[in-house]
Amino acid sequence: MRYIAHKDGEREQSIKEHLEGTAERAGEFAEKFGKKEWGYCCGMLHDIGKYSEEFQRKIQEDTNDRVDHATAGAQVCKERGGYYSILSYCIAGHHAGLPDYGNTAMSSSLCGRWKKRICDYHAYKDEIKIPKLDTDPIVFSKDRNMDFALGTFIRMLYSCLVDADFLDTESFMKSGDTGRNSGESMETLQNRLEKHISEWLKNTDIDTINGRRTEILKNCIKEGKQKEGIFRLTVPTGGGKTLTSLAFALEHAVKNHKDRIIYVIPYTSIIEQNAQVFREILGEDNVLENHCNVDYESSEEFKPMQLASENWDKPVVVTTNVQFFESLFANKSSKCRKLHNIANSVVILDEAQMLPMDYLKPCTAMLQELVDGYRTSIVLCTATQPTLDAFFRENALIKELCPRMEEQFQFFQRVNYQNLGKIRWDDLLEKLKRENNALCIVNTKKAAQMIYKEIDGEGIYHLSTSMYPKHRKRVLKKIRERLKNNEKCIVISTSLVEAGVDLDFARVYRQIAGLDSMIQAAGRCNREGKRKLSDSMVYIFDLEESYPVQSQRQQMDVSKGILQDYADIADLKAITDYFTRLYHYRGTSLDKKKIMDEFQKMECNFAKVAKEFRLIEENTRMIFINREPEADELLQELRIKGVTRERMRKAGQYCIQVYDNEKSENSFFDKLNGAGMLKPISEEMQDFYELAAGEQYSEEYGLDFSLEDGMALFM
Repeated sequence: MRYIAHKDGEREQSIKEHLEGTAERAGEFAEKFGKKEWGYCCGMLHDIGKYSEEFQRKIQEDTNDRVDHATAGAQVCKERGGYYSILSYCIAGHHAGLPDYGNTAMSSSLCGRWKKRICDYHAYKDEIKIPKLDTDPIVFSKDRNMDFALGTFIRMLYSCLVDADFLDTESFMKSGDTGRNSGESMETLQNRLEKHISEWLKNTDIDTINGRRTEILKNCIKEGKQKEGIFRLTVPTGGGKTLTSLAFALEHAVKNHKDRIIYVIPYTSIIEQNAQVFREILGEDNVLENHCNVDYESSEEFKPMQLASENWDKPVVVTTNVQFFESLFANKSSKCRKLHNIANSVVILDEAQMLPMDYLKPCTAMLQELVDGYRTSIVLCTATQPTLDAFFRENALIKELCPRMEEQFQFFQRVNYQNLGKIRWDDLLEKLKRENNALCIVNTKKAAQMIYKEIDGEGIYHLSTSMYPKHRKRVLKKIRERLKNNEKCIVISTSLVEAGVDLDFARVYRQIAGLDSMIQAAGRCNREGKRKLSDSMVYIFDLEESYPVQSQRQQMDVSKGILQDYADIADLKAITDYFTRLYHYRGTSLDKKKIMDEFQKMECNFAKVAKEFRLIEENTRMIFINREPEADELLQELRIKGVTRERMRKAGQYCIQVYDNEKSENSFFDKLNGAGMLKPISEEMQDFYELAAGEQYSEEYGLDFSLEDGMALFM
């Protein structure tokens, strides 16, 4: 009898062919971290449940009957015992997702699946021999969290299995013509970068900005020859860290035979800028940009990129903190497929101080695991380096890549800081009215709108996420034009201008916040270094009438202490002290959801962790602002033709998000909705509304937040 795994018209793929094809691929993937036999064994056993008569009838008669074929392999692994039990998680979850360990009363848990009554599948013994499994899953080390290490190993193995399973099935269904393109070699990419920077490397005058950038660049290329590990690249603003980090990563990848470079960046605005730079240097087909604002499904031309986004099979991947870390703690196959391609790579964590505070312990534990078990190198890249040494293993040597670091920061100093302390609202307004070229950054959208309304006039602009993206881009264009023409330009903004927005002001006013945010704000003052240091002022202030945003309270309190203790808050010692104090005060809340406690020997709660590990937890509602012809046309399409990923991506340019605090019966969203200012757009998306009250949106400052009384909304 021929046992069938898949059918495509008259073509058939036998179970044995599919198991062997998947096993070969999974073994190849796992070989990157030295566990080929584990991947192979997982692949050979994952679909043995398809040998049941019931499944064969389903395939032959092409019915929609549901037949559980994933539990069989998990039960066989449980019966074999020993190391095979570890494979049970991967096999049981290769469609439904990695389960929690649970108990027999929970049918979806691993224990429940072990006890589940399923169709007789033992015909597999006629064709399939269970492979041997002799090597240890993880290497013991006294300062390694072995429980967490085992959980990470299972998730990595799961990634190998589900990607191999998908690729083998895809290859059969498309007769091998998948349209995938893995890009060019690291050596080819390195040659392109070397050509691009060849003239820069000739500059040896360290008394110039370009000479200093070259010094840092050369040192990073030299240090790239080191063996894999954890590195720091602490470069001052203007030091050229984007290309410097790329040069290090390519040198390191070539010397250590790495498969890819992964850039992890907190802001999509920076991702879009960096990805474009990388594409221009390295070639369009070699750079995968993977975040919520990118949709490769809109054109057949982008099909290879869309396929690569499923499993990150490109030499350079540029993605977000959310995408990277939530995938590493996920349990579903769609998110986990890419994980095995993080192994044997160079991971650049740009703006490393933005690692999620509520999950800092699990995130750093995962980074350490990637280094220890998966041949990955990590680069912590920022101008405000967090003090993470205590979160890595005791004997982990973290190497700094920036030469003469303290001297570089002194050389690139472009601003002076002055602490104004607590000032009255009216005093701030008077100071801003006297300015001709200044940026003022406050902590809430409501405060930004209030200040703007008070000083509104020629050359005064507002920027915040109360304006939809396309609106913000128009305003930014006007701001850049006025700055270029040396015309009066005062900008009132929230923190969105602190990263990925290249503006250059003579003076910056920053409401007290986390130290890293204040230093980021200072990067918008004398950015080009063309003004005198004495004329380039950054004023730190606190408002007497304001209430601290709850999520920022600890950062602000620690910053106040640093302002008292240090004359220059951008001093490297001040930055180190800030993060040391902050992490100390946060204590156990650095693992807010107790993620690390969910891995206890063989009892791993993957589904629970995936549900709990959410970097963005606010309940948001999207509000579509219909003020432009293109927006109106798109709105009609959404209503008549329905919601698609491409239409929603376009709609994002005309939307703002408001947080709906479910614990409050009087949230800002409720006030808008209760006043009849909103109307639903689509039944398919319950959190998607149109702003019906056009007068509630201003061309000057966006959605009017004067209805909002509390401050908790504006984070």
